Amino acid sequence: QVQLVESGGGLVQPGGSLRLSCAASGFTLDDYAIGWFRQASEKEREGVSCISSSESTFYYEDSVKGRFFISRDNANNMVYLRMNSLEPEDTALYYCAADDNWGQMVAGMNDYWGHGTQVTVTS
Repeated sequence: QVQLVESGGGLVQPGGSLRLSCAASGFTLDDYAIGWFRQASEKEREGVSCISSSESTFYYEDSVKGRFFISRDNANNMVYLRMNSLEPEDTALYYCAADDNWGQMVAGMNDYWGHGTQVTVTS
């Protein structure tokens, strides 16, 4: 059974940092692109960052460039999103997703999704 389980969300002040984790199981992570998406209240889901299976290609949404960093540990079936200099606008439910097609990944049309972890940035 394929599972993606996110963790690491929470409440943080503006300027703070968090590291989100995504534990993958039930499939071979090496073969899949992995991405982080988010959905804020009353807004559409958007792609935040993606990493290809070979780690040769990355995507970052413009507002997070230079602040967020995606990484993967295939040996341990883990994916991470390091988030620095957090802003109130980063408040959202963050999802981990996997797909074996890069185009589908960046389009948000992924095979597998987690249930999300909430990130709230407030003073």
